[in-house]
Amino acid sequence: MKDQKFSLVSEYKPTGDQPKAIEKLLKGMKNGLRHQTLLGATGTGKTFTMANIIQELQRPTLVLAHNKTLAAQLCSEFQQFFPENAVSYFVSYYDYYQPEAYLPKTDTFIEKEATINEEIEKFRHAATINLLTRRDVVIVSSVSCIYGLGDVKTYEAMALPFEVGKDYPRQEFLRKLVDIQYQRTKTDLLRGTFEVLGDVITIFPPNSDTAYQMEFWGDNLDKITEVDAFTGEFIQECKDIIVFPAKHQIATSDQIEQAIAQIEADLEQRLGELQKMGKPLEAHRLKQRTTYDIEMLRETGYVNGIENYTRYLSDQKPGDPPTTLMDYFPKDFLCFVDESHISLPQVGGMFNGNLSRKQTLVEHGFRLPSAMDNRPLKFNEFEQRIRQAIYVSATPGKYEYAHCDKKDIVEQIIRPTGLLDPPIEVRSTKHQIDNLLEEVKKTTEKGFRALITTVTKKSAEDLAEYLIEVGVKAKYLHSEIDTLERVEILRQLREGKIEVVVGINLLREGLDLPEVALICILDADKEGFLRSRDSLLQVIGRAARNVEGHVVMYANKETKAMRAAIEETNRRRKIQRAHNEKHNITPTTIIKKITDISRDLTGGTPRNFEKLQKSEQIDRMIKELENEMDVAIKNLDFERAAILRDEIVELEERRKK
Repeated sequence: MKDQKFSLVSEYKPTGDQPKAIEKLLKGMKNGLRHQTLLGATGTGKTFTMANIIQELQRPTLVLAHNKTLAAQLCSEFQQFFPENAVSYFVSYYDYYQPEAYLPKTDTFIEKEATINEEIEKFRHAATINLLTRRDVVIVSSVSCIYGLGDVKTYEAMALPFEVGKDYPRQEFLRKLVDIQYQRTKTDLLRGTFEVLGDVITIFPPNSDTAYQMEFWGDNLDKITEVDAFTGEFIQECKDIIVFPAKHQIATSDQIEQAIAQIEADLEQRLGELQKMGKPLEAHRLKQRTTYDIEMLRETGYVNGIENYTRYLSDQKPGDPPTTLMDYFPKDFLCFVDESHISLPQVGGMFNGNLSRKQTLVEHGFRLPSAMDNRPLKFNEFEQRIRQAIYVSATPGKYEYAHCDKKDIVEQIIRPTGLLDPPIEVRSTKHQIDNLLEEVKKTTEKGFRALITTVTKKSAEDLAEYLIEVGVKAKYLHSEIDTLERVEILRQLREGKIEVVVGINLLREGLDLPEVALICILDADKEGFLRSRDSLLQVIGRAARNVEGHVVMYANKETKAMRAAIEETNRRRKIQRAHNEKHNITPTTIIKKITDISRDLTGGTPRNFEKLQKSEQIDRMIKELENEMDVAIKNLDFERAAILRDEIVELEERRKK
């Protein structure tokens, strides 16, 4: 395992409340406290505080965030703080996911349907490989970290080490690659595939943008070269490498045979139960489906829906918790739960949401009872896996207060920049859109941006369309927009390509947008979750990174939640103003580098993703592909030529952008 130390890189030193918060939290960690809370106002540099604690403790770290956008932003920030260390991004790799389900009332079975985002799948593999090969690791994850991932011991044991100068019999070498779920290709080299050209075997691991070209002299491995998998550009020569499996759900042939024996035994038992219950249709359905899965496992070592048989493959007992990302961490790992007032309840709600659907599938013969063990962790199982945690929030919830003594809740109210919490105005809903448009125009004329929150998706879309019609560069943001597009919208907002973003609750927690000087809250008096005290405080906080930040609430009455949020904001402003006066500090807007957080998040030293976007690099790629296409045409390989042509068209479109 690579024994590299965390090395925090920043031009800033802890200031404001940060030194006191860091000192108290570190003292608690070293005294063995299991639960602590960092009550940090928005813009006070909570991420920098976390980074300093990681640097001091030198322990692998899990940072749990409640949505993919926030996780991506946090990952980008930690990458800037730890450019030489392994900072990885771990979220659900589905752009679209429809789980299999059965609706008894209409006798409708819904097949599992999913669209996998290959980039996010790459990040997930990078995260697990980093955890198994080094200690200087920070994983920023959504609640994906509590879902089944495949047995860690098998995944690690089936990794293949290769060393220059050693002998690897060719057929055995290729069979081992297939055993760990790599597919041989003769066309495009994709992640999780390998290509054989004479004495050169090229392997494209699932966790990287680079591939390994392995040159043999007979059975002797003569040379290993790391190359850019897209361009073929030389990167470095390697003396040895480790090739990890192409999938997390992986098993040895012995494990598969043992699993099949147990599946067959459980199938017979379940078929008998269904027959006794007078359910011959369900019994027939289960036998047909499970028999097919067994044959696929026996022949290929894999089957779609293999996660439903994980218990057998990992030799677990019924009811045992699944292996998750958290099991890949060493026992001494540190956990930060960001925006804990949202993240912790979200973790607690995952198990029950999954349970009902699985029970229905089992009851009607679509799955064996073992499918019930394909589930997220229960909340108590999640708790058991965390030895020490720091909950981070501007508005801690009931769990944090219940598990932390008052002295273990550390306040961080003072901002290093001297910024105060924003002033708040409450205005009537009469002519609110005209008033809002006037405020937006005043803000954008100064070069700043605006966020507008609504209570429904439709109202967000309608308002965004109206703003576009009257000449405002606006976009709406909600849960149906895929992960990387959401990230791109927020980056464009910071760059000024978009002036206003309209959304619902996705705009609340953790979005670090110092260019935003105006927050407009529509229907502020519509009492409920989106307009509770804590939710309003989170929304207000989005304007706390700009010296001209201010908030306008549109309402016909002042609710209890509005009043409480305004009072807490004014309390913090008083503390902040007193600190500034005492230390003669003039508030200044936070200056934060704009980064493309859709770049390589795999961890370690950042690669050359950005230079691949440059026009001259794209020109070179196009030329190389055109040469390959000419060769394919001469060889009458028109299918290959068509694939290359499509790649050329895609690159030409990218160059235009």
